[in-house]
Amino acid sequence: MHAESAMTDIVTVNPATGDPLASYGSMDDRAISLSLETVAAAQPDWARRSLRARVDRLAELANVLERRRVEFATLITTEMGKRLVESLAEIDKCVATCRYYVEHAEEIFTPHDAEGPGSRNQIRLEPLGTILAIMPWNFPFWQVIRFAVPALLVGNGVLIKHAPNTTGCALAIETAMIEAEMEGIARALVVDPAVVPTTVERLINHDAIGAVTFTGSTPAGAAVAAVAGRAVKKSVLELGGSDPFVVLDDCDLEQAVSAAVASRFGNCGQSCLAAKRFIVHKRIADEFTTRFVESVSALRVGDPFDEASDLGPMARDDLRDALCSQVLRSVDLGAEMLVGQTDPSDRPGWWQQPIVLSGGERDRLMPAMAEETFGPAAIIAVVDHDDRAVELANDTPYGLAASIWSSDVERALSVGRRVQSGALFINRAVASDARLPFGGVRRSGYGRELGTVGAHEFANVRPLVIDDVTLG
Repeated sequence: MHAESAMTDIVTVNPATGDPLASYGSMDDRAISLSLETVAAAQPDWARRSLRARVDRLAELANVLERRRVEFATLITTEMGKRLVESLAEIDKCVATCRYYVEHAEEIFTPHDAEGPGSRNQIRLEPLGTILAIMPWNFPFWQVIRFAVPALLVGNGVLIKHAPNTTGCALAIETAMIEAEMEGIARALVVDPAVVPTTVERLINHDAIGAVTFTGSTPAGAAVAAVAGRAVKKSVLELGGSDPFVVLDDCDLEQAVSAAVASRFGNCGQSCLAAKRFIVHKRIADEFTTRFVESVSALRVGDPFDEASDLGPMARDDLRDALCSQVLRSVDLGAEMLVGQTDPSDRPGWWQQPIVLSGGERDRLMPAMAEETFGPAAIIAVVDHDDRAVELANDTPYGLAASIWSSDVERALSVGRRVQSGALFINRAVASDARLPFGGVRRSGYGRELGTVGAHEFANVRPLVIDDVTLG
């Protein structure tokens, strides 16, 4: 690596007020190299420890997260704006994920016997080395924990390049791991955004990096994958999503509407894995739309620390501007705005009223249908039969997850099996869970996180074949 001339400090900002929170000095190349070398030096000793010893450290990480739950949740809300109750739930999910892998470590990570040509055949999971993780801001603790816990249990080290607007969260995760007596095996980088592309490329090409995981936009993920491909290193990509929420005419409408509102407007709509396009059968479209609009109109946008608020601010001003542009361009192509507005709020911070559009079936090029929307905006498209619902559901470059609603499960499965997605939910909103693999297809990425499958992504799945020697 070479030294950069002038590094820019990273200043985090409170999205609810627009006020600066903290300033962090960006690392120069020497500091970045030292962090990588620290993790790379600690990783072999970490890998040589027994599985039980690593499990004990991850169990303690869960305890640290639990003890500092309110502190960490407050930091999340202050840095990226989600409601405190959602931030607390994020920390709780991190704790639960740690404990899931701790409780199931033996069955997931222990070598197991297999059939094969030798007198003894075994499959072992061995580490790849140091894993570079390029992480987003929208779930700043969860995105790191869900990748890092199984990667660490296999015996890898982790080097985290977090989003700049959640730098405080990145460093807090590092302190939590140090408190759990995992010092050196996980480090967070603070990188000037202007040099992130060149820094990431140099890191991926470094011999100490065994693989890379990326969560974020599809264009940025494609760039990371291209670098990893040239270096012949494994990559896992969790990219954008525009998940269809298909409402068939025999569904429980009350449950469907309730789930639709929660799935779209949780985290102020800033989630890859969320209902975004609501594809509704014509026979119930008017009633669904009326109920949905009534529920969305009742959502309260306000102080994320106030329990009465349903939505906090958006995380950044550019994100709000991009969402409003998508809405306005969709209206230009024939969508109707049923609730909400795109005029900026007079109050400080980056506030956005929830928006509901209709008419998504009128033009497949509407940004709210054709692009990923990342904020509190939903679009409804009306269809007159199941085949058209499938067609619209698949009329997107993305394939993260899909949710189908019907009182006839076989009918829902018939629709859902034809939708191209990494996960399928019947009569349930899309969500990730530590027990199940998570990931997408198409331009939503590749590879899996979570579950047993995800736990094996950053492992050398190595067969061991032994023939006993008979001395004669």
